[in-house]
Amino acid sequence: MSAQTEGTEPSILQQHLDRFVAYLRYEKGASPYTVKNYSTEIQEFIDFAAGEDAADWAAINVPLIRRYLLWLSSRNLAQASVARRLSELRSFAQYLMRNGDIAQNPFRMVSLPRLPERLPRYLEYPEVLAMLHVPDITTPAGLRDRAILEVMYASGIRVSEVVGLNVGDYEREDARLRVWGKGAKERIAFLGEPACRALDAYLAEGRPRLLAAAHRAAATDALFVNRFGLRLSSRSVDNLVREAARAAGITRRVTPHVLRHTFATHLLNGGADLRFIQEMLGHSDISTTQVYTHVSQERLREVYLRAHPRAHANNTNAGPAQGAQPTHVAR
Repeated sequence: MSAQTEGTEPSILQQHLDRFVAYLRYEKGASPYTVKNYSTEIQEFIDFAAGEDAADWAAINVPLIRRYLLWLSSRNLAQASVARRLSELRSFAQYLMRNGDIAQNPFRMVSLPRLPERLPRYLEYPEVLAMLHVPDITTPAGLRDRAILEVMYASGIRVSEVVGLNVGDYEREDARLRVWGKGAKERIAFLGEPACRALDAYLAEGRPRLLAAAHRAAATDALFVNRFGLRLSSRSVDNLVREAARAAGITRRVTPHVLRHTFATHLLNGGADLRFIQEMLGHSDISTTQVYTHVSQERLREVYLRAHPRAHANNTNAGPAQGAQPTHVAR
């Protein structure tokens, strides 16, 4: 990971990065993907700073940081990628402040790039139903695939959480799953009766047949297994969702995360409290969940434009709906 030349003493910035990566890996329990991103992209800043003769924190100032952001933009990186790098550097410096290594966080003196608002994509309920009925439940793989789709829509859990489930995490009596989310945090995910029935059928017939065919009976605790009797991968679930959407006649791109967005949006449209949705999604910050209120407002606007007689410019002469009586105001 370190970029110093062999035989030379690493800079203080490099030493601090090595400690921060160890903290992410061993104390925070961050995923290998997260650790790799933080390590690579903060290292990129340290290398840039070294090229500017900035080898310690005294030289890390606002002009240097702005030059770095301009350099990133000159490489045609998306604004979201630039913002992510600055956010990672803020977290890095915040960790060092908590440990007394630096007195202030210079990255907080620079504003994050403004990003265009992107509303999460979601499916309509008939589209979800069509996807759920794609798997052939006369086969063990079909029983598994139906169970996975039902669980994802019923609970909104992440694809990494789906493949991380063990058999013991399913609590049938309470219709719920014990899920290990980001940062190794445990939470409860609730299931409806259709999802429970799909899981029951898979556990009774599909999983035993998959394990028997692979000669791996009782060889794994994984809830969802592949044809080799091993834990199913995130890529396999991603392929399953894409293929089910295509077979259901959905032409736009559908991913496991779209199912997660669909779960949250349907709950909100059904009247669920935003705080409860935050807990069910495993969001640590309510601001992450609030994006779904924008989706719901867009839906309300569509209903308004479709239903109100004076919502459009070409309807300015429209009167009340047929059969409606005029209202007389008392004087």
